Amino acid sequence: MSRIALIGASGQAGSRILAELSRRGHSVTAIARHPEKIEHLPGVTAVAGDANDSAQLQPLIAGHDLVISSVHFTASKPAQLLADVRASGVPRYLVVGGAGSLLAGGKPLIESPQFPAEYLAEATAGARFLELLRQEKQLDWTFLSPSAEFFAGERTGQFRLGQDELLAGPEGSRISFEDYAVALADEIERPAHSRQRFTVGY
Repeated sequence: MSRIALIGASGQAGSRILAELSRRGHSVTAIARHPEKIEHLPGVTAVAGDANDSAQLQPLIAGHDLVISSVHFTASKPAQLLADVRASGVPRYLVVGGAGSLLAGGKPLIESPQFPAEYLAEATAGARFLELLRQEKQLDWTFLSPSAEFFAGERTGQFRLGQDELLAGPEGSRISFEDYAVALADEIERPAHSRQRFTVGY
């Protein structure tokens, strides 16, 4: 089993990822600004940490097999996060990505006139983070984009994987936090997208 540092463990996606990793028997250091919000789960150690505080973060993530960041792009500094993971000596880095940089009709989703204005800043910052990762030479990174609708739902274990194209089914482009967590945990255990972005949807 892997030793995993999860930044943003108390968030919507982060809490589901934490539950899935615990369920599979991994040892997880769950990092959040408010660790009291983290659920008590087997194999989980909750610690206080800020993604924007390098002096605090680097020692918290050092010594793990991999780091996952599940933080809002507009509330963090991607270049600093990358530098902190590099400095910690952890070789593998997985990022909870966004859907905005996925292609729909040959163009990024964020360029669509229908893209919701309230999500544009976050989606644009996520696209910039992906570009930073694509230039990364040291870390073994993976960026997992959810589908357009990312919601609290059920863990079904039934979904499709894609690469850079937005996935859509009969009910649109959607994936639950719970099934997203399954796809991310699968990637941790059976790496198939080293230095790549991929996506998950129904």
